[in-house]
Amino acid sequence: MLACNLAFAGCSRFSDSMGTNEGSDGAMFDCLLFDMDDTLYPLSLGINLACRLNIQEYMLNELQIEESVVPKMCLDLYREHGTTMAGLKVLGYKFDDDDFHAYVHGRLPYHKLKPDPVLRNLLLSMPQRKIIFTNADRAHVGKVLLKLGLEDCFEGVICFETLNPYNDGSRVLCKPSVEAMKAAIKIANVDAHRILFFDDSARNIASGKEAGMSTVLVGSSRKTEGADFALTSIHNMKEGIPEIWGRMRSEDQSDEHMVHLHQPSAVETVQA
Repeated sequence: MLACNLAFAGCSRFSDSMGTNEGSDGAMFDCLLFDMDDTLYPLSLGINLACRLNIQEYMLNELQIEESVVPKMCLDLYREHGTTMAGLKVLGYKFDDDDFHAYVHGRLPYHKLKPDPVLRNLLLSMPQRKIIFTNADRAHVGKVLLKLGLEDCFEGVICFETLNPYNDGSRVLCKPSVEAMKAAIKIANVDAHRILFFDDSARNIASGKEAGMSTVLVGSSRKTEGADFALTSIHNMKEGIPEIWGRMRSEDQSDEHMVHLHQPSAVETVQA
């Protein structure tokens, strides 16, 4: 399987010959996997809410599902199957994947996303390979990264098309399944224990940990089960995880970004 070959700079295909860069610059990790939505930008922008409303509108208008059951059904399918789209497929609804993504993502308020030079500089300063790992489709990824000014910060993208290259319409492989995590690790072609995985979803973090990766919960000051680190903001990476740059944590370093396990779970967001 290959990564999405996106039509913007910095997102190339993965090659079977790409091996690990163990110990690059003395860092603990060889590869950084980043979720995108609500991880590289904050949940407070409202992109997620707009996406959920578009999904519900699609269910109502395109799949003719009764309006009174749509909101609960949307959330229940997301919780049970990883994405609402995956749940709809399991229930037997027939629809075109590209049409669904165009409807759900095509009218999002992308104007709310602004260039983020601080995050850009952080990403470019990291010695490791950096890869986007998202359930979204390649078109949405391209728009978001361009809006954030991060289009040349990542080696490649693992997305809906990557995980479902021969989708027969009955099943969607997606986070938080451990199978999807292992597929991403195989595509990245790196030892799982040398990968640091960033995500805003507590259940994605738990699955990533089960698959063998080190994990970072983004958007929360509290670790959840399976999280090795917790960052209130993606901008806190240098302070919260100096190991990325091969630096040891000093004894008197502030622990504001990392707290103990088994705290209340982070709020889950609903995506396509």
